[in-house]
Amino acid sequence: MGGAAREAPREARVPDELAGERLDKVLAKIFPEFSRSRMQGWIEDGRVRIDGAGAKVRQPVPLGATITLVPDLLPEQLAFAPEPVPLHIVYEDETLVVINKPAGMVVHPAAGNWSGTLLNGLLHRYGDAAAGLPRAGIVHRLDKETSGLMVVARTLEAQTDLVRQLQARTVKRRYVAFVWGNMPDEGTIDAPIGRDPRERTRMAVVKTASGKPARTHFRTIDRTTWHGQPVSAIHCDLETGRTHQIRVHCAHVQHPLLGDPVYGHARGKRSVRPLPHDFARQALHAWRLGLIHPATGKEVHWRADVPEDIAALAAELGFGQDEEIEFDEDEEFVEVYEMGEGDEDDWDDEESEDDEA
Repeated sequence: MGGAAREAPREARVPDELAGERLDKVLAKIFPEFSRSRMQGWIEDGRVRIDGAGAKVRQPVPLGATITLVPDLLPEQLAFAPEPVPLHIVYEDETLVVINKPAGMVVHPAAGNWSGTLLNGLLHRYGDAAAGLPRAGIVHRLDKETSGLMVVARTLEAQTDLVRQLQARTVKRRYVAFVWGNMPDEGTIDAPIGRDPRERTRMAVVKTASGKPARTHFRTIDRTTWHGQPVSAIHCDLETGRTHQIRVHCAHVQHPLLGDPVYGHARGKRSVRPLPHDFARQALHAWRLGLIHPATGKEVHWRADVPEDIAALAAELGFGQDEEIEFDEDEEFVEVYEMGEGDEDDWDDEESEDDEA
C-alpha cells in the first residue's frame, strides 16, 4: 500500500475541564495515541470538526462540544488490518490451518510490505479470532520468494503448543531445492547463523557469539548439467529454523540456490546465463510438513507439490531424464493429507520465529 489511507472517524465529547482550551491541546489529551504535530496537520486538512463544523488549530473548544477526527494513517499503522488476500488452504480445522504460500507473498507486515501479507489475509478470513492471537496465529515464516507449506494456529492453546513443538524440533519440515554444483549424496550442514557483520541486511555463517546454532540435513535426489554447469536437486530437512537458513547454508558450502538474488553469487564458476523462463527467485519450496496435532495428539503430515515455475525449471534443466524424480518417497512421511483433484485452484478469493528459508 503506498501513501496513507483513511480510517473510520473517531468521536469524543470534550471533558468540562478542557472547555476553552485550544483545539490542538484538547486533541492531544483526548487522542494521546497521535502526536500533536500530526493532529495539527489533520486540523489544517479539514479532518477535525467541532459539532460538525470546520475547525482551526488555535480555536478554543466550547463547553460540551463533540469532536470528530478522521485519521489519515501511515501504512505501518494500518499494517494489522484485514485484507481479502487470497489464501491457498491445504487443510483447516478448528485448531489450525495449513496454507500453501505462493512465491511473492510476504508472511508478516514489515518495511516495504505493509499490506497484502499472509497476516492481513488471516485477519480477513478469521476476524476477531485471529486478531486476538499474537501475529494472528503465525508460528513460523517463509521468505517472500519461497513457496510452500506453513501451519498457522487458530487458538492460543494451539499456538502455544506449536511454538513448543518448533522449539523442541519435533516439527518436520522438508524442502525441495535446486543448487549449483554436484552436491554430496547426503550430509548435514552444521554452522551457526547470524547477521552478516559486513552487510547487516544479509545473514551469514558467523563463528562469533552472535551466531545461533543452525543445522540443515540434506539428501541429493537428482543431478543434471545446465550449459556446462552441474546442478543438483536436493531435499533439505530443517533441525533449526534460522533466518534464510537453507539459502545461507547452501551458499556456505559453495552450492548456492539457483536464482537466489542475495546468496546466489558464492560460486565463482557459476554460469551467468539466465535461467529458463527467466526464473528469478530462489529455487526453494517448502514441500512437506509434519507435526503432532495440538488437539488430537496424533502425527499429521501434509504435502504441497512444487509450483508450476519450479516444475517448469526442473523440466528445462533436465532433471528426471533417466527416471522420474522422486520428490515424495520417504517412510517418515507416510500419513499425508494431500490436495485432491481440482483443489489446486480452490483459493479463497473473499477473504517468531525466523524466516527460515
